[in-house]
Amino acid sequence: MKVDYIALSVPIFFILIGIELAYSFYKKLGYYRLNDSISNLSQGIGSQITGLFMKTALFFGYKYVFEHWRLFDLPKTVWIWVILFIGVDFFYYWFHRMSHQINALWAAHIVHHQSEEYNLTVALRQSWFQSWFSWVFYLPLAWFGFDPLMFVTLSAFNTLYQFWIHTRAIKSMGFLEHILNTPSHHRVHHGSNPKYIDKNHAGSLIIWDKMFGTFQKEEEEVYYGITTPLASWNPVWANVHYWSELWNTARKTDSIGDKFRVFIKPPGWFPASLGGFKYAQEIDVVNYKKFDSEYNRSATAYIIFQFLVALATGSALLFLYTKIEMGQVFVAAIFTIFTLLTCGALLENKPWLKYFEYTRFFLSIAGLFFFRDILIFNILAISLIAVQTSSLIWFYYLLNIASHVKKTS
Repeated sequence: MKVDYIALSVPIFFILIGIELAYSFYKKLGYYRLNDSISNLSQGIGSQITGLFMKTALFFGYKYVFEHWRLFDLPKTVWIWVILFIGVDFFYYWFHRMSHQINALWAAHIVHHQSEEYNLTVALRQSWFQSWFSWVFYLPLAWFGFDPLMFVTLSAFNTLYQFWIHTRAIKSMGFLEHILNTPSHHRVHHGSNPKYIDKNHAGSLIIWDKMFGTFQKEEEEVYYGITTPLASWNPVWANVHYWSELWNTARKTDSIGDKFRVFIKPPGWFPASLGGFKYAQEIDVVNYKKFDSEYNRSATAYIIFQFLVALATGSALLFLYTKIEMGQVFVAAIFTIFTLLTCGALLENKPWLKYFEYTRFFLSIAGLFFFRDILIFNILAISLIAVQTSSLIWFYYLLNIASHVKKTS
């Protein structure tokens, strides 16, 4: 039986986020901002939702190599588990390093680095498309004969380990800094300071970076994010914006070869005709300012409520998707992503939100048609209609407030 350890860990994630948030608030550290945290968590929900449509296929890709091309029949002893753990971490290092050195891979991985904060919600800020190619890096393990369920288990625990290192609350781990990937090492990895870029790619063991020359100790203050800030809370745009940049660059190039190289060269690469390689600039500490768009503060409670609706729907999908039809999974996934889009648009005060939100309300009610054959349909229908009706009235009220403020200001 294949257990989804990451889905099962979601409650623990939120408990730890709550503890860090309380600590930050008590100490007045300012580690959290509502807009940034909502954005980070939205990416995490979206990543899990989009992953549902590829999870089985990716598992069977590894399984196919294991069943048809494996070299050895390995026993499931403790030592094999230990060797596989090291193997998973080793190939994770190379997948992660290549994701920073090849534009087409960076276009997916960049999502994880967009936040200008550094807290436990950043750990959940994951690309919606990265898992569609990352599994390829681990195929040598299937070829050697490591059992697919063992691989899935240790791969999940490698991911789970990396959750806690996304914090500023822990400064140093003493002698463990020489062996493990720690918060200090990973803060460096998330830095946009030129000396920190493309350093510390480790998953669990920092030894790989020390062996292959990509290690950097945390020294000067870390400025988080990417060198050209995303400047948006839109979860869909966060996943496609770099693809858009690559496409526009490729269109401007003169030769077919350069158009191809745009996608396989490192971030910052441009052909000579477009000015050549653009290196990251030093941080302008004096004028440094994080992206923080203006939005209607009276909508804060509404944003949080809609986010909780998306969280509830997404969580239900993670645990129930194997028991419902694929069409139903798709409808629920679209509703969840549209709800996350609403949160992002409210945080940016987008003018198109009014039309989008009313459309979302009515489409969500129409979407009940796809769930009419499930046992709890009546409860589901009543709950959704109640939530959406109250949301509709609430949203209309918020629009009137915004309109009134505009007229009187």
